[in-house]
Amino acid sequence: MDRLTPLLATVWFGLAWLWPVAVGSAAEPLRVGMELSYPPFEMTDPAGRPTGVSVRLSEALAEHLGRTLVIENIAFDGLIPALKTKKIDCIVSSMTATPERARSIAFSEPYLKTGLALLVGSASPVTSADDLDAAGRAIAVKKGTTGHHYASTHLRRSRLLVLDKESAAVLEVAQGRADAFIYDALSVYRSHIRHPDTTRPLLRPFREESWAVGIRRGDDALRTAVNGFLAKFRAGGGFDRLGDEFLPEEKAFFQKEGIPFLF
Repeated sequence: MDRLTPLLATVWFGLAWLWPVAVGSAAEPLRVGMELSYPPFEMTDPAGRPTGVSVRLSEALAEHLGRTLVIENIAFDGLIPALKTKKIDCIVSSMTATPERARSIAFSEPYLKTGLALLVGSASPVTSADDLDAAGRAIAVKKGTTGHHYASTHLRRSRLLVLDKESAAVLEVAQGRADAFIYDALSVYRSHIRHPDTTRPLLRPFREESWAVGIRRGDDALRTAVNGFLAKFRAGGGFDRLGDEFLPEEKAFFQKEGIPFLF
């Protein structure tokens, strides 16, 4: 399996984690915000160091820009405020580029295609998104996500359970307290694998989405540079390598089921 060449990068995890990047540069560090609680995209390894698809992508971006890398671990709903107040330079955190967010910040070109899917309880009557908006239904969402926004604007009759953590939302479904959890298809698949007897995955997205790098409005130079990097990274097989490294089983399953796979 090919791997991206690891950078000896200076990474700040929260307020304390640092390691040196093998990029000699006098430029300001590239401060990338992400929430390190969304494996395999944003997470920590057994030693507590940041790793995952988004971390590798950020390392490669910093190398491309000739800047050292600083990763700021920020709760998902705090990422856009941190960007707007210049605590970070960009967001690489599996963030969907929505029209609502685009009114507040700028986005790069998309680097990943996904969509909203459903994790439902094994005894739940829900068989599609059409079944969500009904009296007596309990629908779990993670705060600040596009699933949360979709439910808030489209589901008027069901009861919403707004939770801070993905794991808590999954548990609501697995233990029968919620009929469904609205999240991206890949995460739904992985959650079902962890709870195969108590959940069912409805993986074909009922709403297509794409992820992009979040950038401050007006920072056109960085946006242009990020777009150039993404095109070069894709052409060089970088995203294929990330899929093979972090998502080999998921990639094979989605291809078998005829569901478009991410990158």
